[in-house]
This record gives sequence, C-alpha cells and structure tokens, in this order.
Amino acid sequence: MVNRILIDTNVLLDYLLTREPFYEDAKNVLLTCVDGKVKGCIAAHSISNMFFILRKDYNVKERREILYKLCLIFDVEGIDKAKLLVGLQNEDFEDCLQMECAKAYGAEYIVTRNVADYTASEVKAILPKDYLKL
Repeated sequence: MVNRILIDTNVLLDYLLTREPFYEDAKNVLLTCVDGKVKGCIAAHSISNMFFILRKDYNVKERREILYKLCLIFDVEGIDKAKLLVGLQNEDFEDCLQMECAKAYGAEYIVTRNVADYTASEVKAILPKDYLKL
C-alpha cells in the first residue's frame, strides 16, 4: 500500500481544467487522497504556478478559493534555500523542485504525466493511470 505521494502540477491542472483525456485519472488520483487512502502532497511552488496558469479560466477570487481548498486537502511541502540551490544546478529547475519536495515529504511516488522528466529522481515517477492500478 502506498502511503504518500506528491502530485505534480500537470495532474492538478488536468483536474482543475477538465483536460481530456486526462481528467478522469487526475480526478481519481485526487480522490485517493481526499478519501484518506493515501497522504497527498503538493509542492508549494505549484500553488503559485497554478495561480498564474488558471488566470485564463478563473477570476482572482475563484483561483484563491480553488487553491485554498487544495491547501486544506493536501499537505504542502515548502521550498527553502537548499531546495532552490539544488534546483538551480539542475537542467530542469521546476521538475527538480518537485523531486526535492517529494524527497523531503517522504513520498513513495511522484504522480505525473511527465515521467521521462524524472529519470534522475530518487522518488519514482509514475503515470496517474499506473498509480491507480497499484
């Protein structure tokens, strides 16, 4: 049984923006956390990234409400100087921050649609559909 996962920004956006054909898997990943089957985490920088990305689909008040609710449902792993320094030395800054947050959180998986971006990760990356099969 998986105890802890970090949910990548792309999976959260698949759910929030109802992006097909990814929406159902994203919704079901989030529901495993909501239902208490697993502890879910979001990297802190994902919140600020989503606040910006969601501006095309939601007004400021709606974005604040959505992200506030996500912060109530999920644990949020912070970004500190040590994580930033590691990220800045990596070719893919954002994905490296996700890896560092997953590691600090003790996640068993990073649930993402971009598995190939995490080949160097100490925490295994897994597609939402594969995670749901566990």
